[in-house]
Amino acid sequence: MTQAEWDRIIGVNLNGVFYVFRCAAQHMKQRAQKGDAFGRLVGTASLAAISGQAKGQHYAATKGGLISMAKALAVEYARFGVTAHTLLPGWIETAMTESTFAWDRFTDNVMPRIPMRRWGTGEDFAGIAVYIMSQASSYHTAETFLIDGGYANF
Repeated sequence: MTQAEWDRIIGVNLNGVFYVFRCAAQHMKQRAQKGDAFGRLVGTASLAAISGQAKGQHYAATKGGLISMAKALAVEYARFGVTAHTLLPGWIETAMTESTFAWDRFTDNVMPRIPMRRWGTGEDFAGIAVYIMSQASSYHTAETFLIDGGYANF
């Protein structure tokens, strides 16, 4: 890959998240100092962060970096009632994956590795989103939630 492609992906996937998290965390800290100690930082990483991705070292590196960033923020901002997590989607049906899933050779190779034998959907994230955003998760932080239908374990 070219240096320009490396820089582009790092800029979007890692630097972009850093700037958003920095602003959000500062806001949550200020609210906590005024008596409202509650906040949630959640980043979307990828299965590529833990399994790698051929010809996608830049992408995998940014997603692994996001996991580390969230864990560091979880430690730093815990005293302000802020938790930080990452979601690691597996193969999820989205506009981004539509052309990949239409490729028979890909689906013939990947689908048998998913124990649930289906692609994930946006709805598969609803339950974890409710939990993370609720008070029920107030003592749960720095978690990496893998939502992949069992792919990484098979």
